Parts: sequence; structure tokens; C-alpha cells
Amino acid sequence: MKHLFLAFLFFGFVASAQDINSKEFTYTEFLGYVKKYHPLVKNANLEINKAQANLMMARGGFDPKIEVDFSKKQFKDTEYYSILNSSFKIPTWYGIEIKAGFDNSEGVYLNPQNTLPNQGLTSLGVTVPLGQGLFINQRMADVRKAKMQIQLSQAERKLQAIVVLYDASLAYFNWKKNFNEVQLYEEYNKNAQIRLKGIQSLIKQGDKPAIDSVEAGIIVKNRILNLEDSKLKLAKAKLELANFLWLENNIPLELSDELIPEIQLEFTIQESLKTNDLLNTDFSITNHPKINALQSKIDMLNVERKLKANMLLPKIDVGYSYISEPSYLDNYQFEDYKIGLDFYFPLFLRKERGSLKLAKYKVQETEFALDLEKVQLTNKINAQKMEIESLLRQKELIKSLVQDNLTMLNSEERLFSFGESSLFLINTRENNLVIAQLSKIALENRFYISNSELFKIMANPD
Repeated sequence: MKHLFLAFLFFGFVASAQDINSKEFTYTEFLGYVKKYHPLVKNANLEINKAQANLMMARGGFDPKIEVDFSKKQFKDTEYYSILNSSFKIPTWYGIEIKAGFDNSEGVYLNPQNTLPNQGLTSLGVTVPLGQGLFINQRMADVRKAKMQIQLSQAERKLQAIVVLYDASLAYFNWKKNFNEVQLYEEYNKNAQIRLKGIQSLIKQGDKPAIDSVEAGIIVKNRILNLEDSKLKLAKAKLELANFLWLENNIPLELSDELIPEIQLEFTIQESLKTNDLLNTDFSITNHPKINALQSKIDMLNVERKLKANMLLPKIDVGYSYISEPSYLDNYQFEDYKIGLDFYFPLFLRKERGSLKLAKYKVQETEFALDLEKVQLTNKINAQKMEIESLLRQKELIKSLVQDNLTMLNSEERLFSFGESSLFLINTRENNLVIAQLSKIALENRFYISNSELFKIMANPD
């Protein structure tokens, strides 16, 4: 019901004017919409799906394979040859390959080495790498890196999602800031209008000089000018905020004029962003997404380094196959076999040694980046905590400053009613109060942004 209610509000549904809280669009609700429906957050979630698809592709290197090679030549009613070579191969983890096959051949002009019994020939054998590829090979490396890629994608998903949530938060804070400024200028515009009418009434009675109406009119015009400018900023802020509002099936939303930002946001933002716990306790960067991402990259590079080191070994592949006619499968004769030996070894190994050095340098480079990132994260968190604590103290001071300026304005208005002050002094006091209240709004906005920056540094959008 709440979901439908908000949807109606977004599309311009007019709620009851008596229920002010029903029109309040809280920051927590806003973040919930962004997390669930924003396209860029969905794109971040796709990173994990892509990594899982990559793992499936890597595991395909261990899929059993059926191979069939058949060739036949027929010319002038003479069968020159008919050759069938079929096999079923099972790759295993440690580079060992099990192979079963069936071969059959016949023909007048058959190559003697392809001559086989009439029923064909079956084979069952194994190929074992004794150098390269025994303990690590490309297939094993691809699967290991694909598993690490999933961990890397989980970290990158958080980093991508946190950027979207941070930008969305800035848009929400900007909306609230401009909304508060519009309310402020509307209030003082009303005060200026009332004061102008009062001055005009006093002028008619002969209690005030006519010039006072000019000064009061200047204030009214300035207030109207400020109000129009703030309304323009608010309209642009709403459009900016609408960029982050979506529903299911990628349906964009428009922000209704009936919705207002959260009034008590300064008391709930730290709980919404979970920054209050960080201010009271030490934050561990061990499980930070940036640290996890760099660690996953190091693990992947170490797999690649081990693969490059394995290339320094000679390539020695030994194969053995037991062969038999199909009718003699029950009568094992191990003297019927095929064996093979493949040997390959470059003399200088310059290509392999160069590749290994590059792999080691990449590992060292990423390890340096990891060490630097740990220090930077720690310092960023400490700096942000100091800023938030300072802003909390500044908020108390600005509240006191606003109250003092309000007291001065009230005092000046009382003196004016006794004829002991002037409109100029009242306007001066009011301008000082407006400046102080604008500073209060700006400081609150800084407080919101500072908490969202700490939220971004923590990089925990879930």
C-alpha cells in the first residue's frame, strides 16, 4: 500500500492538506528506491552474473569431448579408402587426459599404416604431462582466476553501487537545501509585505515619512527576487533528484510538488547511513571492498605468475593407449598398445623468463597499490570523522547565532513600536538574521554531505 501511495504522489496525486507527514519523502525511503530500481545499481549487480558466466566458460575447458573424423573416396565404382577416427576425451584437473577411441578403415588404396582389422580397433589410454601442465596449466589457471573474479566482482559491485547512492544522496540534500531556502524566503517575503502595509498605514496617519515606504518597498522587491531565484534552484534540484527515481521495468518517476524532504533529517541521517557506529567505534578496513578488490587482483596475478613459472619447465607429454579389436575386449593383451612421447624445450627460455618477470612486476605493483590504499583509507576515515565532529560543534554555534540575531530583531521591532528605532535598523537586523539562517541551512547541508562522504568511504551499500 505504501508503494502505491508513493507512486500516486510521484504522478501528482493530491494528498490531504491536513496530513503533513504523509507528504514527507524520507531519505531512507529515497535510498530504498535507488538501491532497488536504479539502472546503474542493477548494472552493478550484473557484474556478479558476468563473473559467474565467466566461471562457467572456464569450467568448459574440462568438459568431455567427442571427436569424429571421417573421410571417404569413391571413384568409378572403386572405394579408394574409407577412414573413421572417433574418440571420447575426458580432461582432468591435473592435466591428465583420458581418451577412448574407435577406428575403422577399409579400401583398395588404403595407406598401410591405416590398415586395421575388419571389425575396427578400439583403444583406451591416458596422456600425462610430466613437465609443463602437470600441477598448473591454462585450464586450471582459468578456473582459479574465474573463481577469484567472482570475489572481485562482488567488491566492484559495492564500489559501483556506492557511487550511485552517493550521487543520489547529494541530489536529495540539494533538494532539501533549496526547499528550506524557499520556505525561508517565503516567510520573510510575507514579513516584508506586512511591514510595507504597516509603514504605508503609518505614513497615511502622518506618523512616518514617505521615504520609509520606498525603503520598505526595496526590501519587498529584494525578498521577491530572492524567492524567485530560490524557486528556480528548487525546480532544478527536483529534476536532478528525479534522475534517481525509478520503478520496476525501468519506469522513471517525476517528483510531485506534494512531496517534501524529510524535516528531521539531521537526527536520522547517521542512522540511515550507519555512520553513527563508525563515529563511536574503530572501523576495520580488512573487509573493505577496495581492499578485497586489490587482494583478489593480487591472487589472480599470482596464479598467472605460477603459470608463467611453469612455462620454464620442459614440455614432456607421455601417452599410452591399450588397443584391441571389439570382440577381444574381455581378453586383455597388454602387448597391444600405442605409446607416444612429445618433447619441447627452448634452449634460452628468453620469452618465458621475460614473461615471468613481467608477471612478478605486476604482482609487486598491485601490492604497492594495496599498501597505499590501506593508508589512504585509514586517513580518509579519520579525516571525515574529524570533519563530522567539527560540524556538530559548528551546528550548535550557528543555532545560538540564529537565536541571538532573532533576539536582536525582536528587540529592534519593539524599539520601533516605541518610536526609538528606524526601519533601516530593523531591515539590517533582519538581513543579519536571514544571513545567519542561510548559513545554518548551508552548514546542515555540509553535515549531510560529510556523512554521505563517510558512507562512500566505508563503501557498504547493503
